[in-house]
Amino acid sequence: MPDFRVYCQPTVADPAEIVLTPDESHHLVAVNRAKAGDTVVAFDGRGCDWICELADADKRAARLKVRFAQRAKPLPWRITLGQALPLGGAMDSIVRKATEIGAARIVPLESERTQVHLDGGRSDRKIEKWQTAALEAAKQCGNPWLPEIGAVTTASAFMEAAKGYDLKLIASLQPGAKSLRSVLAQLRSTTGRGPSNVLWLVGPEGDFTPAEMGLSRTCGFEPITLGPLVLRCETAAVYALSVLSYELSS
Repeated sequence: MPDFRVYCQPTVADPAEIVLTPDESHHLVAVNRAKAGDTVVAFDGRGCDWICELADADKRAARLKVRFAQRAKPLPWRITLGQALPLGGAMDSIVRKATEIGAARIVPLESERTQVHLDGGRSDRKIEKWQTAALEAAKQCGNPWLPEIGAVTTASAFMEAAKGYDLKLIASLQPGAKSLRSVLAQLRSTTGRGPSNVLWLVGPEGDFTPAEMGLSRTCGFEPITLGPLVLRCETAAVYALSVLSYELSS
C-alpha cells in the first residue's frame, strides 16, 4: 500500500484532479514530506479511493493528478458500538481502535455511572475531536470507510430507541451472561443466517447499573460475557468488537 493517504471530498464523482484542503495539504507535504511525483491515495470515507500522483506539493493547496479510482466493497456486516463515556482521553483511543476494526457507527453514551457529562458546546467539540481521531486511524490502517460518530445521548434513551438491528448485545459482568458464540449459534439456528446489523453496548467504569441492565433486557439486548476478568472499558470495547468481527467472518 502506498505510504501517503489523504482525505478528500471531491465536488464531482469522477475527478481528474483533486485539490486538498489546507489541513490535508499541510499534513501531506509538511508533516509527511511528500514530494511531487509521489503516489498518494485519496479517499472520501465512503468507500472510494483515488490513486493519484502528487502534481503540486503546495503546503496550502496540494494538487493531485488522478490515475485511477477504485471502489471498496463494504463489510458484509455493520457493527454499531454504543460506548459509555470513559474518563480522560480513553474515548479517543476507543474511536481509533473501533475504526481500525471496522465499526460502522460509534455512539457516545451517558449512563448512570458515567463520570463525564458534556453540555452542548463541549459535546460538539468532543465529537469533532473523535471524528478527527477516526480519520487519523482510517488513514493509518487503510480503512476506506469512516465510521459515523453519533451525538452524545443517554444510555437509557439509546436502548429504548434501538430499532432495526438483527442482534443487540450488551457487555455484562452479571451472572448468567452468555458467550457470544452461543448467542450467534442460536441466531443462526433460528434464522438460518448470521446477523448483518449488530449493536454492541459497552459500559463505563463500574459497568451499567442493575436498572440499566434490566432496561436493556426489556429492550431486547442479550447480556454477553467478556470472560472471567474485569476489563477496563477501553479494553472491553476493543475485545468486544474484535471477537464479534472474528465470529461474523467465520
